[in-house]
Amino acid sequence: MSVSRRGFLTGVAGAAVSAPALTSLSSQPAAAADPSAAHGGRPRVRTGLDVLIASNYAALSGQRVGIITNPTGILPDWTHEVDVMHADANINLVAVFGPEHGFRGTAQAGGSQGFYNDPRTGLPVYDTYNSSGQALANIFTASTVDTVVFDIQDVGARFYTYIWTMYDSMVAAAMAGKRFVVLDRPNATSGRQALGPVLHPAWSTFVGRKPISQLHGMTAGELAQLFNGEWVAGDAGRPVDLSIVEMEGWSPDMYFDETGLPWVPPSPNMPTVDTAVVYSGTCMFEGTQASEGRGTCRPFEMIGAPYGDYRWRDALTAMQLPGAAFRENYFTPTFSKFTGQTVGGVELYVTDRVSYDPIRTGIAMLVTLRQVYPAGFAWRPDLWIDNLTGSDYVRTSIDAGKSTDEVVAGWQAELNDFRALRERYLIYWRGPR
Repeated sequence: MSVSRRGFLTGVAGAAVSAPALTSLSSQPAAAADPSAAHGGRPRVRTGLDVLIASNYAALSGQRVGIITNPTGILPDWTHEVDVMHADANINLVAVFGPEHGFRGTAQAGGSQGFYNDPRTGLPVYDTYNSSGQALANIFTASTVDTVVFDIQDVGARFYTYIWTMYDSMVAAAMAGKRFVVLDRPNATSGRQALGPVLHPAWSTFVGRKPISQLHGMTAGELAQLFNGEWVAGDAGRPVDLSIVEMEGWSPDMYFDETGLPWVPPSPNMPTVDTAVVYSGTCMFEGTQASEGRGTCRPFEMIGAPYGDYRWRDALTAMQLPGAAFRENYFTPTFSKFTGQTVGGVELYVTDRVSYDPIRTGIAMLVTLRQVYPAGFAWRPDLWIDNLTGSDYVRTSIDAGKSTDEVVAGWQAELNDFRALRERYLIYWRGPR
């Protein structure tokens, strides 16, 4: 998913939270053959969608339902939830709402599909990309739904805009008097911790509406509880009537490829779980005039610029960043920055996910790129980096010549405050953390 577009687009029973108008829903697993056998015997997580279907859609009984989803809204057999729901008499699905890239995923970054009738199901598909507030509330009203359902795979970064599609939809649903139900899915990059700078309100955009950290470490359901408990009422006049259909079997120390669930790229430039693991750090290069690897087979893992060479790899390797390794790399993007032009830089490898800090690694890469190539390094003229990082702090600190550790130290107080807030809304943690 792009951050250079106009805007950005989350288990077991949870602990009590202080979010208003919240109902937590779950069900007992349906009797079935062990599905982990189809996934190499790996741990098998049941998503909120799986739990909902096993309950014969109990959470949506008697409701006219519309769903916000995209190609990630699948069951373990890779069938799409809209196709399954449309064919099931136990649910009255009457509308689909398409986010950025569209419901069926046909649009590139910064695009959507517009209004149309889905050829497979005949359902009306409403385009919600770049809609918010009363305009989005009007779309929900026109659709005649009683309940808006959200089910999209997230990757854990503040500037991955699907979570803000969810936030805007929660506000609009509250304004329109609709219920809002989140079918929870794993955070693709685990829920182990929150990292990075916290957004400042003056930099609120679609790549970050509210003051959460750059790597938030929450699921969509947990974020929805946070949003409803802290901010929805301020923007809508009241909290939304919110329910979470929780996952079963998911632990916050799991990355997506440990769940046994099939991976579908949530957006065109998020092809693998490896991409998602580095994205919250290396996406900051979208705010520079270096390539973040779009137009390659490894976006956000390959970073380069026309002036790049072996010296950047040497400088990064000398830092001995935990869990990270770098290869000198040259590539020619097929689109986006430097199309058809060979650039030099590095390919980033994560050697140990537990010790790897994507934000600190991304800052180190920015700091060293500027140090090694002072005449070449430049921010994007629109200062997009400030929107990505949530303020001008990162940019001005790097321009002032601060070291990686100095830059990271500068946001710790705000991060600690967010971590304390986040604790109140977590669902899946058990024991000390």
